[in-house]
Amino acid sequence: QVHLVDSGGGSVQAGGSLKLSCTASDPRGSYSRYCMGWVRLVPGKEREGVAAINHTTGSTSYADSVKGRFTISTDDAKTILYLHMDSLKPEDSAMYYCAAAVPYSYGFGTAGTCNAWNTWGQGTQVTVSS
Repeated sequence: QVHLVDSGGGSVQAGGSLKLSCTASDPRGSYSRYCMGWVRLVPGKEREGVAAINHTTGSTSYADSVKGRFTISTDDAKTILYLHMDSLKPEDSAMYYCAAAVPYSYGFGTAGTCNAWNTWGQGTQVTVSS
């Protein structure tokens, strides 16, 4: 069973930066087949896909709300997923969850999402103050 562990959240002032990390563990070691990404959730609002990366193709997808400010990346082994967040805004405040479609990628869904996400991290809180 694939296990995801999120980390790196915190509090920052508007205009600042944070980097989130998600460490994946897979007994089968099938990391190169995944589609992974980040989703954020604010109480009372719909879940929003933020950024996604298809490990099979290396392509990325971003929500319009973060395009140009956030960058999704992985380490060479594809076991650690990163989200570099720059020029943060108060509206970026949310619980951020790492997500993956395993054991295979089914491509991207809407901007910033993977199809058939079925595995989730525990979440890490990001708070941006004005």
